[in-house]
Amino acid sequence: MRYFVHIGYNGLHYGGWQKQPGVANVQGVLEKALSKVLKTTVFINGCGRTDAHVHASQFFFHMDVEREWDFDLLFRLNKLLPASIAIFDIIPMDGQQHARFDAVKRSYDYFLHTYKSPFLNGLSSFYLLDNLDFAAMKRAVKLLPKYKDYRCFCTSPDKYEHTICNVMSADLFTDQQGDRLRFQISANRFLSKMIRIIMGQLLKVGRGVQSVDQFEHYLINLETPELITPAHPQGLYLSKVTYPYLNLEPREEFSAFLQAGSAENWISV
Repeated sequence: MRYFVHIGYNGLHYGGWQKQPGVANVQGVLEKALSKVLKTTVFINGCGRTDAHVHASQFFFHMDVEREWDFDLLFRLNKLLPASIAIFDIIPMDGQQHARFDAVKRSYDYFLHTYKSPFLNGLSSFYLLDNLDFAAMKRAVKLLPKYKDYRCFCTSPDKYEHTICNVMSADLFTDQQGDRLRFQISANRFLSKMIRIIMGQLLKVGRGVQSVDQFEHYLINLETPELITPAHPQGLYLSKVTYPYLNLEPREEFSAFLQAGSAENWISV
């Protein structure tokens, strides 16, 4: 029988989601724990592949288990797994639904702070920057849903059959002090390092070293910037995954400190 498993993880000390030899990865830790608890080899398929040091406040994977268990699997897994990975829900499916290919929308948050903070370290990206032009950055962000081909903001565009992404929404927020930023973007799919590259370009706009027109020029002409500088990975969160048949609210434990009081503290630029 197929099950969807709803999880979250702090990716700071992992080389990404995907299982790979010699590198700490989230998929491998989960497969090892599941195989131990269920006493059979378990392979899992994730809803995406987050990069090294990237977090997920909502993530799904599916697994096929032949024999039903007669104990509290969620409790046992959470007891066995490290504190950086949490199981929220185990959901039986009625067919062969696929965690990756069936997802119709993925949302990401990118958190950034411009002052040194021991409490945000590893949870938000630190950039010692003053006087960012938030208005210009916002104008650039608002261009994103108008374009479909994101070849210009991808590290390896030729490895894909196509580079079309349906960006459904994008927005930029700041806190009341103006020293923390939150970039949100939702799309049906994302390319390699696409969000971090976009965030890196937005910082160039904010610093005044790149104009909004130049930012749009890349999108119009599918021209890769001469110098690609992806933003740090620590501030990036996969925050919501939506399926036609499954739309759960995130449990947000890993980014709750950043998102707490968002209605009062985060202001749209």
